[in-house]
Formats: sequence, C-alpha cells, structure tokens
Amino acid sequence: MTLPEPISSSLASIGAIVAVMAAVALLETAIPLRARGRWNTAHLGPNLALTFLTFATNAFFNTALVTGLARLQAEGFGLLHRVALPGWASCVIVLLVLDFSYYVAHVAMHKVALFWRFHRVHHSDPTVDVTTTIRQHPGEGILRYAFLAAFAIPLGASPAAFAVYRVASALSGLLEHGNLRVPPWLDAPLSLVFTWPSLHKVHHSRTARFTDTNYGNIVSWWDRLGSTFTPARHGRDVVYGLDGFDDPAQQTTAGLLGMPFSDARVSTLVQSARWPRR
Repeated sequence: MTLPEPISSSLASIGAIVAVMAAVALLETAIPLRARGRWNTAHLGPNLALTFLTFATNAFFNTALVTGLARLQAEGFGLLHRVALPGWASCVIVLLVLDFSYYVAHVAMHKVALFWRFHRVHHSDPTVDVTTTIRQHPGEGILRYAFLAAFAIPLGASPAAFAVYRVASALSGLLEHGNLRVPPWLDAPLSLVFTWPSLHKVHHSRTARFTDTNYGNIVSWWDRLGSTFTPARHGRDVVYGLDGFDDPAQQTTAGLLGMPFSDARVSTLVQSARWPRR
C-alpha cells in the first residue's frame, strides 16, 4: 500500500533525523565539549522516550499542516502567491519567516507562564547533548505547530518550501545541542550568522540572564535584532538545567511528562547530592 505523500515525507524526515542524531553522537565521542560521565546514561532513556513520542505527535501535526498548505496553494491563497518571485526566492523567504516564527514561539515559551510549564521539560535536562534536542513535552509540540501555522498559512508557504525549513531546522537543532567542541576562532564567525553549538549552550544555562537569550534556531539574526543575543564564548562553561528540577524522580519519562502539571521541587542541596553537574 502506498502511503499519502505528506505521511511518507514525514517518515522519511524522521529517518533522516535519526541518522543525523547518530552521526552527531559519534562526533560527540570524538570532539566532546565536556567529558562524558554518568549523567549521559542517566538522561539517555527519558530523552529518547520523549524524542520518539515527539516524532509520533509531530508526524501527525506535520501531515495536517502540509496537507492544508497544499490545498491553500492550489487555491492561490497567501502572500507569496500574490507576487511573482523565482522559486528559490520564495523558498528563502519561507525559511527566514518560519525561522522568525520559531524565535517568536521560543520567546513566548519563556515569557508566558503556561507555555513555560511545557518548555521547562526541555530546559530541565541536567546536561546537554544531541539527545536533548527533541526532549520536549507533547504540549510543546502543539504550541510550536500553532505558531508555525500562524506564520506559514498567511505567508502562503508551499509544502516543498515548508519541508526545506523543517529539515534545516532539525539539522540546526541537532548541531546546536550537540556536546561538540568548536574552536573559538571558528565559533565566533559562525555565530555571526548561525546558532552553532556554543551559542545555544548559553541558552541552557541555569542563570536566568543567559537562559533568556539566544532563542534562535537557524540564524542568530533575530536575537541580535531583538536584543536577546549573548556571545558564544559564554557557552563553554555554563551549568545546565533548572534549579528545583533535578530530583531523579522528575528526570524519568513519567516525571518529565507530568512536569508541566506539578510544582513539586527539591532543595538545591538534595539536587547537588543526586545529580552531577558535569
């Protein structure tokens, strides 16, 4: 039986993401930013469980949105269908606008209390590596696709351009979360355009003044324009995670799924005793 094109495309994307995750994991063993320790084993199971749960929910939302975009394209609905642009130019515009929508959604997840309850599942990881990338609550997936739809539909993004954005976004996310050591001489110029590993590590700091910066995904321009940019050099020695969410019971799959609905916290002394910082 032949699957509908949106579904087969989503499954192909998932396969590609898994392959890139494996490749980045291999790179982490070759050029790690931080030495691997028992925290890698501790967070691996829950992170992968949430990753595959996210794959399932995102496949549904992605199929629905792509199907809707295809129908709207056939009807000529959307801003890009009202102007004559080469295909490549429309694709670049879609990529940049949807990357901006990611920035807006990400800022909202930090500033709106209800949204933060879901997003803190991602930030509560006591360490950051490639498995942290898609460690997110299903509720966050709903929020992200709502923001994507709010920008993609009126823009008139084509399914093909949307697919390009989704692939670029996923690849960027895997790289920026990777426990990869990038030389400072390369980090600085790359961060002028892209959100490379050290730049995004700043965002995973426990220190609020760093956490509330570097929201971007593909390009770093939105943070520069929005005055939420912190240089990559600050991302090399941050302490990851969220104070109050280090209890091992909270770091299980069940604990992470229940985290948005709980205010339970443990003392920082208990956190320090139970979870390694490195």
